[in-house]
Amino acid sequence: MRAVTFQAPGEIRIEEKPDPEVVAVDDAVVRVEASGICGSDLHIFHGRVPVEPGFTIGHEFVGTVLAAGPSVERVSAGDRVLGCFHTACATCATCLRSEYHRCENGRTFGHGANLGDLQGAQAEQLLVPHANLTLRRVPEGMSDEVALFAGDVMGTGYHAVEHAGMRAGDTIAVLGLGPVGLCAVQASLAGGAAKVFAIDSVEQRLEMARQFGATPVHLTEEDPKRAVRTATEGRGVDIVVDAVGDPAPLAMAISLARDAGTVSGIGAYAGRGEVPMGLAWLKGLTLRLGLANVIAHVDRVLGLLEAGKLDPAPLVTHHMALDEVADAYTLYDQREALKIVLTP
Repeated sequence: MRAVTFQAPGEIRIEEKPDPEVVAVDDAVVRVEASGICGSDLHIFHGRVPVEPGFTIGHEFVGTVLAAGPSVERVSAGDRVLGCFHTACATCATCLRSEYHRCENGRTFGHGANLGDLQGAQAEQLLVPHANLTLRRVPEGMSDEVALFAGDVMGTGYHAVEHAGMRAGDTIAVLGLGPVGLCAVQASLAGGAAKVFAIDSVEQRLEMARQFGATPVHLTEEDPKRAVRTATEGRGVDIVVDAVGDPAPLAMAISLARDAGTVSGIGAYAGRGEVPMGLAWLKGLTLRLGLANVIAHVDRVLGLLEAGKLDPAPLVTHHMALDEVADAYTLYDQREALKIVLTP
């Protein structure tokens, strides 16, 4: 089979690899029919996440089950399925608390030995461990590009507001309108948010947020704090979602939240940084950070997608063949594409 492999920072390559085979009793093999390029793939592409040369990358996928082990009961050969971006064992202490994103035996597709040594989804075929938990059947009539979002990006956007305890009538601010941030905008509105402020510096993304029903706020041409405070009678919003993952937007998130509000950080933070913890303490904020618990949310997200309450299709700006992956990564790296779907 053909697979997209990391070679060195800034260098990826299509290579021929052996077709995967079922090994464990709960494994499945999927023929990949659509895969996505995600912001975290860029961390690998730039060498910020260590991945071994020759390792297959990618973690978003939709396809058809080719084979399944004898313990796989929820899907079978011939089923059209989507996959969550990581696996979980379902039996460790954290899984028993439904905290699948912190599974003691969890593995992430396409992220090298440090995150479970699980080959990635930007390939023609994929081995999927713990298939009963990792895979879901795609609802009849749902397109590949929509289903693709349930196992990662829309699941992460949904997690951002669910993890923050959002209730109908809350006010929300979303910092960063990449695919995850825009999905958080949609999830907020679907959950009954009274008002959603969408903050970014890219006009096209602000306009997309407006079309979804949010109030766009330009990061540099406006004063986000003043705009939010003016619209909330000086209080600030109930929940701020930081979909960037950097000390600067996290600091802004703290300033935008109301007293006793919540900041939900779903951006991928790395290293050290300074944030106004004294202000967060004085305001009595709740900080909810970390990887999204996509497995716990995937069935609800699929239901909302099927009902049309969530629609990520406008986020897909490019469809490209697997053979064009080098160009695809260049486009994505230069922010000339919002979301790219690859097909073998």
